[in-house]
Amino acid sequence: MPTKITAIIPARYSSTRFKGKVLADICGRPMIQHIFERVTKASVIDKVIIATDDSRIFETVRGFGGDVKMTSSTHRSGTDRISEVAKGLDSDIIINVQGDEPMIEPEMIDQVGSLLLNDRDVKMGTLCTRIANKEELRDPNVVKVVMDKSGYALYFSRFPIPFNRDNIPYIALPVPCYRHIGLFAYKREFLLKISQLPETPLEKVERLEQLRVLEHGYRIKVAETDSTTIGVDTEEDLEKVRSMMKVMG
Repeated sequence: MPTKITAIIPARYSSTRFKGKVLADICGRPMIQHIFERVTKASVIDKVIIATDDSRIFETVRGFGGDVKMTSSTHRSGTDRISEVAKGLDSDIIINVQGDEPMIEPEMIDQVGSLLLNDRDVKMGTLCTRIANKEELRDPNVVKVVMDKSGYALYFSRFPIPFNRDNIPYIALPVPCYRHIGLFAYKREFLLKISQLPETPLEKVERLEQLRVLEHGYRIKVAETDSTTIGVDTEEDLEKVRSMMKVMG
């Protein structure tokens, strides 16, 4: 029986750093529409759903023909929000696509899904890409990740990791530094399980929900991608994306 894969995009209006960003206009369309349309182009996806707790987002998605579900307003994380939707699905794999990644590439969706399709022991997977410069390494809005030799995440942080104790020039570091891409694939049963776990100290301090998984002793497989994307956390990020999309046509 074919594996069913559903992509769910959690979208809330009251973002702490940039309120209403999912509805921000980018080249004549709201950001959430750009994300929805890019995800639908991924070859592994059977269905795309936007999960929100805001009527403005709900009506916007309905307006461009997207599938949208209203969820509780009490969820503290995107993981909890997509879990509410996943409970009513018969999908085998759920892919969580962040609602602030308007330049996400369909190939990235396929790659993260393949982590679970190709290895039944992997219950959760995500992607990373090499950090381009030291400014990106120091930016707290750019989440960093370090992995073990088997490609499983050891830690995620907003702080530069690994820490450069000897102050070696960035380009001469003996190990590459990786930026985490906020894209997750889960076995549906595992997603429902971790959504029931209590929040953890590191998750609260770093404000990174994937740390809940590591703190409870579970593993996250990480694959490196050559594709690049820009998460919209600030007005400056939005202007950068607008400029790039204009150039791309």
